Amino acid sequence: MPGRGNPFVKTGPASALDMFEAEVEGLRELALASAVRVPAVIDCGIENGRAFIALERLHFEPATRAAETMLGRQLAALHRHTEKQHGWHRDNTIGPTPQNNPWTSDWTEFFRRHRLHFQLDLAARNGYSGELQRIGFALADKLSTLFEDYRPQPSLCHGDLWSGNWGVADGVPVIFDPAVYYGDRESDIAMTMLFGGFGRAFYRAYEESWPMADGHERRIKLYQLYHVLNHLNLFGSGYLGQAMKLLRELA
Repeated sequence: MPGRGNPFVKTGPASALDMFEAEVEGLRELALASAVRVPAVIDCGIENGRAFIALERLHFEPATRAAETMLGRQLAALHRHTEKQHGWHRDNTIGPTPQNNPWTSDWTEFFRRHRLHFQLDLAARNGYSGELQRIGFALADKLSTLFEDYRPQPSLCHGDLWSGNWGVADGVPVIFDPAVYYGDRESDIAMTMLFGGFGRAFYRAYEESWPMADGHERRIKLYQLYHVLNHLNLFGSGYLGQAMKLLRELA
């Protein structure tokens, strides 16, 4: 395998190549913003009939309050890297689930069609139909009520920023395993809050760098719903109750 040193290598079936290539492009998009460190890409391709992605090997350290503060500031800087529309130049995945990112001028329409509708339709195909879709599609129909006084910029988002996708190496934060697109920055913050792992220093530093807009608490639940629905579709009925709870709170 081409490369240098002792890379960190992920492998999969040949069919995973497109997913790995999207990850490579996502890491490079994040790197171009020069805001948060990401692992350097060494190589990506097919070898012996298997897809692979080779990345710089990092040696992670325990997260400190100083590192969390740095990450909060750097994430705000990343989110200030914007585009003219929401979406991205290519589709990618959220975990192994397809994630569609067509350039769209209206954020509400983008989120309705390519996030909420997509996951609700997938849930129905996976056997979770009925009240989930009834409440979910009703919420989608009135989504604009959550954005009456808020027009999010198309910010560069990591897309899957839970605690397992960041660490500290050489004393600085590193983010990895992205599901990149340009969208509402609050969606990244929502994911950090969903499963824990981010301390007060992180949120304080982010808020000091770029305060959250009024009404963000309700929109945070909306963005968490997308990820909970994705977990329902990936891992099963253990996430159904959480999805229904979020839907009822939003409805």
